[in-house]
Amino acid sequence: MLYVSLIVESLRARPRLMFWVAALAQAFFWLLVPALFYAAPPGDLPLVLAIGHEYRLGTDLGPPLAFWLGETAFRIGGMFGVYLLSQVCVVVAFWALFELARSIVGIFQAVLASLLLVGIAVLSVPTPEFGPAIVALPIWSLILLHYWRAVGQGRGIYWIPLALEIGLLLLTSYLGFVLFALLALFTAATPRGRASLRGIDPWLCAAVALIVAVPYLVWFGDARDIWTPMLARLRHLDEASNGVEWLRILIGLIVAHAGIVVLVLLASGYGMSRRDKVATVDRSPVDPFARALIYFFALAPALAVTLAAVLIGQTWSTASAAPLVICSGLAVIVAAGDSIRLSRQRFLSFAWIGLLAGPPVIMVIALLTLPWVLAVDLKTIQPADQMGHFFADNFQRRTGKPLAIVAGDPHTAALIALEAPSRPSLLMEEPARSPWVGLADVQEKGAVVVWPATDRAGTPPPSIKTLFPDLVVEVPRVFERRIEGRLPLLRIGWAVIRPQADAPAKP
Repeated sequence: MLYVSLIVESLRARPRLMFWVAALAQAFFWLLVPALFYAAPPGDLPLVLAIGHEYRLGTDLGPPLAFWLGETAFRIGGMFGVYLLSQVCVVVAFWALFELARSIVGIFQAVLASLLLVGIAVLSVPTPEFGPAIVALPIWSLILLHYWRAVGQGRGIYWIPLALEIGLLLLTSYLGFVLFALLALFTAATPRGRASLRGIDPWLCAAVALIVAVPYLVWFGDARDIWTPMLARLRHLDEASNGVEWLRILIGLIVAHAGIVVLVLLASGYGMSRRDKVATVDRSPVDPFARALIYFFALAPALAVTLAAVLIGQTWSTASAAPLVICSGLAVIVAAGDSIRLSRQRFLSFAWIGLLAGPPVIMVIALLTLPWVLAVDLKTIQPADQMGHFFADNFQRRTGKPLAIVAGDPHTAALIALEAPSRPSLLMEEPARSPWVGLADVQEKGAVVVWPATDRAGTPPPSIKTLFPDLVVEVPRVFERRIEGRLPLLRIGWAVIRPQADAPAKP
């Protein structure tokens, strides 16, 4: 007897509805978890919002668009608005990939490709950490969709949105420059791509994209303090250490696909007889150009971006990998053949639901138990709101002025800059990284300097003591985490730098 699970039956009856249920369910889970359980923003999100608050044209962390969008979302909806914007980006990316897959492998296998994305960890767990990679994710997916329609299907109208999207990606992340180069390489390497170059549309597309990115490109050309260290690192390469680091990053990306491997093994019927009756999902043969497009952009971006990150010494995190793996599910479906067998459907359904709901549930359990069981100090349980209000109120009472600058430990200072009512500016430990504020501004406006205290006296780290040699240290302030568990008290060392009434005016 042929058994057909509810998920497979829904796939056949209402494929589009099945896609939207899966995409919106994942977005809902990863909106709910940080909104309800995070006391402080995850990862580098406080730093992203501190930079976005200044509305700079560029920083050492990259082009400005993601920082501007994050700050705008925070001003409109607070942290919930930022988390919502993150999940909107993810849903748009899934939709663009679904439309791309639908035009290549048909709607039924397109849904399968979308369902496989649930098995990629970097497309779920790090998504609340809004930043350039999250904003690049939907733009990257839309570029691939419109490139296929413009070059693969010969629909010239799509060169217009393609040009704008490439320009926006160049304003979002350094990944944009890699994708731009890979698109040019793929176009020149394929017969259909070279044929498209005979028209004027591709050249206008490239010109418009560069024009959109011109303001940032001009700024980057003048930012010698950013690209000069990159060139210096290129001149002092250690081939052995770079190779090991690159291999480590690639292994991490492969491990992030573990969920897809589980789903594929269950569906393949490994160990079952080929004569057993199972449901199949069929399609028409795939266009050779489309097959090459999917394989190329499933592999080449990950190899190129990770290698470039290693060579220039760029910090790498799993949150940065989301755009690089967006084609993985579709690549598996394309490689699976024109008729895909769905074996062990009951276990397959349970596995898929587990991959969808399991990570957010595990995250909540970890937040509630790790401080008790392993005494792990999770950044997301730190009382950011209490910290911001305490230091802002203290500075206001002492000086009669709103807090304008926070300095010290980057993470702690960024949390306070985010939650203080006056939204002060953030001064980095390396002042060159925060050109919007300097030591002269600290003397003129005053500041609060903070750091995690490692002793009861609140002794500042050497880097802070070097930057502020005349610092008068206060008694460390103790804060209660949302979940204290067996953790030691959260002590924050701090000092107030009073504004100088006779400070020279800033030129």
